Amino acid sequence: MNAVRNRFVFTVLLILPVALATQANADQAPVNVLFLIVDDLNTWLLRDPHRYTGKVIAPNIQRLARQGVLFHNAYTASPLCVPSRTAFLSGVAPWKSGVYQNQAAVMESTALEGVPSLFTTFKNNGYFIASIGKVSHGYKTGAEYDESMGHKRTPPPPGAPLNGIARSAGGKLTERDWGPTHIDESMMSEKLLADKAIELLRQKHTKPFFIACGLFHPHYPWYAPQKYFDMYPLDEIKLPPIKEGDLDDTPSLAQDLVNTDWDRKVKETGQVKKAIQGYLASVSLSDAHMGRVLAALEKSPYRDNTMVVLLSDHGFHLGEKQQWTKATLWEEATDSVLMFRVPGLTKPGQVCTHPVSLLDIYPTLVDLMGFQKPSHLDGQTLLPQLKDANAPRAKPAIMALSGHISVRTKDFRYSRYTNGSTELYDRSIDPNEWTNQTDNPEHAATKARLDAFLPAPEAMAKPVRNPRKNPLRR
Repeated sequence: MNAVRNRFVFTVLLILPVALATQANADQAPVNVLFLIVDDLNTWLLRDPHRYTGKVIAPNIQRLARQGVLFHNAYTASPLCVPSRTAFLSGVAPWKSGVYQNQAAVMESTALEGVPSLFTTFKNNGYFIASIGKVSHGYKTGAEYDESMGHKRTPPPPGAPLNGIARSAGGKLTERDWGPTHIDESMMSEKLLADKAIELLRQKHTKPFFIACGLFHPHYPWYAPQKYFDMYPLDEIKLPPIKEGDLDDTPSLAQDLVNTDWDRKVKETGQVKKAIQGYLASVSLSDAHMGRVLAALEKSPYRDNTMVVLLSDHGFHLGEKQQWTKATLWEEATDSVLMFRVPGLTKPGQVCTHPVSLLDIYPTLVDLMGFQKPSHLDGQTLLPQLKDANAPRAKPAIMALSGHISVRTKDFRYSRYTNGSTELYDRSIDPNEWTNQTDNPEHAATKARLDAFLPAPEAMAKPVRNPRKNPLRR
């Protein structure tokens, strides 16, 4: 009898802490998510002395970065808007889905059939879902939205383009333009989208919420009010380091990704500093309105139980390797902004330097909420790094574009193109990726080790193309 009683007491003592913890969790206020996306934002504003030594005025994003965990080496799964967003919102890697291009027929990918999106998973767990602005962009997840609002590009000024060169051969205005806009800021998409997000944060919610807000700038065209241009006098613009003949040792398929004709036009017309000024002005525009959203959260009753995630969908070249956009497998296009501020978990001022992927966002959010994790996710959770920014990381970051693929470790970048040509950069001594070491016999073992992280060429998904769109359009 005593033995039975002792076993009963032992069982109660074993179960009681778990039961109490479960009850405590049930009594806690639900955790909300504010998910902020800035289009085409590179990492200049946070760090990168090797690429830029000038100023970037983005105090709101910079302040948020100091309030939680900043991932210094976060990489897109694909350096274009549609495939990047499809990847981090679906959790499926581009080399499995075949969504490598902006012109992809996204919803024709068999790998995405029946896959619950990040929004679906939160919706199924009782969340109010809002998509404000440029969020999914080609990946059809609208059925999950309780509220949504699209974005609009700032229209070009009447008459000639501001930079004088933004016309295609057919005489039509292209998006590659920059200069002070004629539109009042109160009517710009960034202001209106921020207003909508602020409205939602001021509402009384009976369910936990997942509010995604995506701003268009600094995507081309770089139209912003004059006051943002005034922040960056041309004589104070400092250029990123450029190497003459930088493309000479790169594979032909890598060179095919670069719009060298546009680089020539920008240089011949003396527009280099003005172009960078336009980009930086657009960054400051978006930062100002993201700041308004963050300030609204701070003033709301949800301040202490809302996590904030801020990211860019990929990076952006500003003349490095003769490129003035994204769409390459080099550092400038693939390095992305990523930061988390999670109440009760993250500590201020933490920086994680391990290479991570935007594919890791979906599994991380699921783990943070304690949801059942979908089986299809290709990323790995960042929860250990949110607890300890120095926690080890087993896998490198992988990214793909048009069937080409690249892997980024702490010290190396290795890329493989569809014709079998390769690039290898030792970033420990070559942070600008200026010297391709792929034929250096001293790095043969490193190449083999890095190649082993990548799917075999025959295992790469075929691109899902939209036959109505030009796959070469940038």
